[in-house]
Amino acid sequence: MDKRFLKEKIKKNWKSGITVSFVSLPLSISLAVAAGATPLMGVITAVWAGLAASVLGGSNYNIVGPTGALSGILVVYALSYGVAILPFLAILSGLFILLVYILRFERYIIFIPSSVIHGFTLGVAFIIALGQLNFSLGITGIAQHERLIANIGETFLNLERTNLAALMLFAVSFVFLLVWRRFFVKIPGVIIVAPFGMLLGYLSQGGDIAINLQTLFSRFGDISGKLWALPQAGLFLNKDIFIGAMTIALVAILETLLSAKIADGMSKTKHNTRKEVLGVGVANIASGIFGGIPATAALARTALNIKSGADHKMSAAISSVSIVVISLVLLPFFKYLPLATVAAILVFTAVQMVEKKHFLHLYKHDKSALFLSLLVAAITVVEDPIAGILVGATIALLIFANNMSRADTEITLNKDKQLIKRINSAQLLKTKDHGDVLVYRFAGQLTYVNAQSHLNNIGRINGETKTVILSFRNLFFLDVDGINSINEMVSILEGKGKRVMLSAINGLVAKPLKKEGWFMRLHEKEMVFASTQEALEKC
Repeated sequence: MDKRFLKEKIKKNWKSGITVSFVSLPLSISLAVAAGATPLMGVITAVWAGLAASVLGGSNYNIVGPTGALSGILVVYALSYGVAILPFLAILSGLFILLVYILRFERYIIFIPSSVIHGFTLGVAFIIALGQLNFSLGITGIAQHERLIANIGETFLNLERTNLAALMLFAVSFVFLLVWRRFFVKIPGVIIVAPFGMLLGYLSQGGDIAINLQTLFSRFGDISGKLWALPQAGLFLNKDIFIGAMTIALVAILETLLSAKIADGMSKTKHNTRKEVLGVGVANIASGIFGGIPATAALARTALNIKSGADHKMSAAISSVSIVVISLVLLPFFKYLPLATVAAILVFTAVQMVEKKHFLHLYKHDKSALFLSLLVAAITVVEDPIAGILVGATIALLIFANNMSRADTEITLNKDKQLIKRINSAQLLKTKDHGDVLVYRFAGQLTYVNAQSHLNNIGRINGETKTVILSFRNLFFLDVDGINSINEMVSILEGKGKRVMLSAINGLVAKPLKKEGWFMRLHEKEMVFASTQEALEKC
């Protein structure tokens, strides 16, 4: 990387990097606490995992650090084995990720259509926004539950404890961010909102103003310290830890590649999946070595990175370095940032994540895909983001298999050596006159998925047709079931007294067909032709 290129990328990405760092720091601290770790372990993770991923990763936009998807898994291990086990889990899960990279298994982990991605994004946006209710209302000291819906219910039961000052600060900050973005696109509004919020938080904590605002310090206590610490856990393994590390590795890969795929859609770019898996693997090892916790790409921070103008991995690197600067130099001031301001920034980010045009497009062109998107969003919010993705991907796969099982093909009907009609398979049953010569063209693939549909089509050819030509010109793949189905088609047609011809057998399917006895029989009877036109001339 030459100096000129480096200078240009720093110039283009410093704003987005600093913007992300202001959001990453409080998020990393709170997510670490949710995982049963210390606040400082979250900062360490954001710095070292984020820096490693920015250097080795394959996405120009992914921001790697602590995430909510991992917190629910990690807290169980922190309670069972102590907080010192978390860096060891980070190293072990990183090694598993590198094993996936070496074996190239990442291609089997994620296969998700855009409708599921949009639904997941919508669901995550709701989770981010609704998760800020307590911060935005200034409600403290209420019971916390594992499920988002339960926490929302708990908040509504305690609405009388709303802090009007916090609510006002949240509302003003959020509206400011919306208005500022409309008129000043190039300068992130968070750079103005955060210092203003810190000033109010400082004055509130010192009793200089007659309002009470909950800040990072009042909620999490002292968050300063060294940004490195050697893992203290002994290098021991048992079945529980082994399974936990594998689970963390799979979730980390899934979340990272999903975030990268969503970032591709937002930025109209393409990430390198192989490098991204390598990057998140090394990131987890680096995090664990320096005393951090397992990490993965964070969709909200990645979306903020894109929305803030990032165009290169330099933004993520700058973000990590900025967190170091904030932690070592500005943390005495940053700790006064009100949680209501943090909530405004996160809700603003959530609003920006929702791409209305995608849902309008689905509504116009594919309402079933829109329904799937909304279902994924609902499951993501009510149950779990991973559950939303898995259910959505499974349903999408079933829909895909159902669509693939339909043998749509072109059929031409001929009579007295003249073309009388072109139809598709759906029109075959409705068409009374099939002519005396029918050409049935296979297309794409003939496999166990759609073989029965083709057999059903062949069975619908009426008795007036004397000759059926099976054209293979556009058939590019056959499996064993497909080959057997052709044999069955030939048997059905010959059983009805029809002459069967084969035409335009391309090189991709010729080899397996020539091994079949029924094919050689037709070849010996001179019923196999180089082209469909040649076969028609022999009728």
